Amino acid sequence: MFRKVLVANRGEIAIRIMRACRELGIRTVGVYSEADRNALFAKYAEESFFIGPAPAPQSYLNMDAIFEVAHAAGAEAIHPGYGFLAENSDFAKRCEKEGITFIGPPCDVIDAMGDKIAARKSMKAAGLPVVPGTEEGIRDVNRAISTAEDIGYPVIIKASAGGGGIGMRIVRSPDELAHAIESAQSVAKSTFGDSTVYMEKYLEEPRHIEFQILADSEGNAIHLLERECSIQRRHQKLIEEAPSPVMTPEMRKEIGDTAIEAVRSIGYSNAGTLEFLYSKGRFYFLEMNTRLQVEHPITETVTGVDIVKEQIQIACGARLSYTQEEISPRGWAIECRINAEDPLNNFVPAPGKLRRYRSPGGPGVRVDSGVHTGYTISPFYDSLISKLTVSGRDRKEAIARMQRALYEYIIVGVITNIPFHKAVMGNANFRKGNLSTHFIDNNNIIAEVARVVEAEKEKGATLASALGAEDRKVAAITAAVATYISADKIQK
Repeated sequence: MFRKVLVANRGEIAIRIMRACRELGIRTVGVYSEADRNALFAKYAEESFFIGPAPAPQSYLNMDAIFEVAHAAGAEAIHPGYGFLAENSDFAKRCEKEGITFIGPPCDVIDAMGDKIAARKSMKAAGLPVVPGTEEGIRDVNRAISTAEDIGYPVIIKASAGGGGIGMRIVRSPDELAHAIESAQSVAKSTFGDSTVYMEKYLEEPRHIEFQILADSEGNAIHLLERECSIQRRHQKLIEEAPSPVMTPEMRKEIGDTAIEAVRSIGYSNAGTLEFLYSKGRFYFLEMNTRLQVEHPITETVTGVDIVKEQIQIACGARLSYTQEEISPRGWAIECRINAEDPLNNFVPAPGKLRRYRSPGGPGVRVDSGVHTGYTISPFYDSLISKLTVSGRDRKEAIARMQRALYEYIIVGVITNIPFHKAVMGNANFRKGNLSTHFIDNNNIIAEVARVVEAEKEKGATLASALGAEDRKVAAITAAVATYISADKIQK
């Protein structure tokens, strides 16, 4: 087992990895930017080192600084978490060159799966169904128009090296195609350094379902069931659950077995996720994420498997701790990503200082977070405050538990998306499991969010008027009003 691991990340995921290390008896090394000098994760690690200014290219993406710390601290391995350098094959190669173990898959596999066109080919060859589309990058607009006519509109243009929905363009007619390709190429080049884009048939009302896999270096591989990730904004997930409401045991076995064979065929090891679109009774391979996923807590909750511990042990050369026969769903889990963002203003980020912070608790509640009262949500990084995960015996109990947990959450100082989560949990179609990636628009959720916000403001105003002037500030931090009142309004 490793004696010391450097965590090349920040926030809640850095703490999550460090917790697993502590349980395994491994000392941890943290790295932090100027913006994170007083962050909880920097205090949690046994050793922490400053690596640069707040902008990520000068700190969390600065490989030279990270390896300098790794050698100075005597770290034997590096865990990249997710985001930043997690799927950067150059970083994985550099680890090998520097004599440090990369806690993740082999760098050649990261390369192969990071290119979405190559990943489509690999998975298709392994037997996974893929969405109809181009087999190569688009170089000729006229040929692209011909292909679009063959597969049928609407189509979607995607960056081959991309992720997170960045640069995607939906095209519904030939007149729009040339401009969409040019626009997608421009965004791909500026964001990912690679202008290659490809085209797929656009599925109108798909569900986004993914399978978590674990594989060791001896060829053993298992899947840890599926996650439903259909509720998204701008192609980025907000709510996930496990298992999926649409899944049957037969379907799970078919897709899961094929996924395992697919990862074996490419020599995969460590943790990874195969993402699928599900439409009209059929699954289509979407992409593979060669890293730990943000939503891994719901899978850990329903399977009892500590995915981060497995990652570390596999990187040490150990065999998987579980067989497929030992994996079965235990109840239901739902995760809400609590972000500092304004759902009534197109989910624009809302950084700022947390004047009051109290997370929920009680039976079946897990909060992965790295914030506290007085902490500042930085504009330099993702606006995630926490991942709120709940579990229940079944989906109905899990929804009720999430509603209770959201009611308990107190966050003052920044606008959050808690009202959005409350609106979704109360939506009839969500409660029935009628989901798609267009859930927000199809169910007019934003209008319901506005009603939730107004109701909470009214409750807060009523409570404040019932108290003396000196107590009004106290009223503002109660659960009825705290989820949506900004710092300047509190002062009033």
